[in-house]
Amino acid sequence: MLQGNMDRPEVTFTLAYIVFVFCFVFTPTEFISAGVTVQNLFSGWLGSEDLGFVQYHIKRTTVTLLVHSILPLGYYFGMCIAAPDKNLWYVHSANDIWQLYFTISVALPLFSLVLVLHWSRNKWGNHPISKSIGAHALPQSSWRAVSSSINTEFRRIDKFATGAPGARVIVTDTWVMKVTTYYLHVAQQQDIHLTVIDSKQHELSPDSNTPVQILTITVASINPSVKPFDIRLNSTEYGELREKLHAPIRNAANVVIHQTLSDLFLETFKSHVEVNQIYSLPSGLELEPCIGCMQVCSNTKLLRLCQDDGQYEGECQQCYCRPMWCLTCLGKWFASRQDQQHPETWLASRVPCPTCRAKFCILDVCLVQ
Repeated sequence: MLQGNMDRPEVTFTLAYIVFVFCFVFTPTEFISAGVTVQNLFSGWLGSEDLGFVQYHIKRTTVTLLVHSILPLGYYFGMCIAAPDKNLWYVHSANDIWQLYFTISVALPLFSLVLVLHWSRNKWGNHPISKSIGAHALPQSSWRAVSSSINTEFRRIDKFATGAPGARVIVTDTWVMKVTTYYLHVAQQQDIHLTVIDSKQHELSPDSNTPVQILTITVASINPSVKPFDIRLNSTEYGELREKLHAPIRNAANVVIHQTLSDLFLETFKSHVEVNQIYSLPSGLELEPCIGCMQVCSNTKLLRLCQDDGQYEGECQQCYCRPMWCLTCLGKWFASRQDQQHPETWLASRVPCPTCRAKFCILDVCLVQ
């Protein structure tokens, strides 16, 4: 029964349209590469971001709103073709649900058009971005003067910029900005307080197949007209961000920020080892300080546990050393022996024991109990 429903053209079209709309709105890398984005499709009208940053994003958010508001109507016309038996071409003969859907689908772009016409009045002075920028204008000035300052600083090559097109973070000498699908957040550096509020660790980044830590930082301004906003960035870019900022970043969440690839890998290394088999310390044997740092007791033992895994057969060797290293030092040793140009191979690699040189992999590292 389910298979029969899936074979119906309207069901297939519905699923395909949902996927298309999701990808078109949130623009994954594949859509960006193919040029299926609002910025690319309307590049002729939008102009150059480098020449007029603020004006570009006023136009971009406007056309984005209009295009997205038409998407529901596009589904209706698509269903007219995919399901001719529903008589959707003649709205008055369709059932009540489709008539309601059509009414809403037509109302959305009409409402958006009226809103855009309102924004465009006073030479786009009513646009939300213009108003947000105007909050930084001097008493005898206007949002256009602030816009000119932002445009000038954006053209400089020493700005900090990171993130996907729908969530870019840009920091210049004077401004901290976040580009979103429908808006542009702007805050002046001299007025802001920055706070690290969250951190998420991902074992693999979809772009580079390497561990990644994503930090969330709140930007709050003392200017009451500027609403706080969050920026997200890779922890490896944290140092570059701090160099560009005039204000310190407060770490309210006490997050340990990993600014190097080795730091990120160390967390992944520890998480993998924690799920490995536990090594029970024989009676009469006492743990000694780690010979790597001499700060904590050694708490790891190398046991060949991957002999049944075809991927590692014949590669790893049995280590007969007593526990001599802590997990942190062993993880740093493991990372230091890797090919720095190919971090995607680190998790599956083998390195020699720092004491006896017997080869081991992450599966062979056991915590001592």
